[in-house]
Amino acid sequence: MSNAKALPLLESSAAPCCAPLSERPLTAEESVRTATMFKALGDPVRLRLFSLVASHEGGEACVCDISDVGVSQPTVSHHLKKLKDAGLLTSERRGTWVYYRVEPSVITAMSQLLTPRG
Repeated sequence: MSNAKALPLLESSAAPCCAPLSERPLTAEESVRTATMFKALGDPVRLRLFSLVASHEGGEACVCDISDVGVSQPTVSHHLKKLKDAGLLTSERRGTWVYYRVEPSVITAMSQLLTPRG
């Protein structure tokens, strides 16, 4: 029997947003939220970590499984924090390890934002 318990997801302040760019201009608030997400992915290490989590079997990855990205562990932690702060990842501590998963609506919202009309 496991002692693990599911934690509730917190509302992210950087929630994915917006209609497709070809549909209407972004509001100032939408621009800030969207830029925060894309800025977080603008770093090659963060983009790689995000893709490792997104593509990991089961939809979540232990930090122990994704830390081999060519930088030190403290740097990995820094980049994962940036991804969380941007609303792209959620995390859950289980014992001594932290498990990350992509915020459920992020990939869909980001792809919809970039999908042309028609």
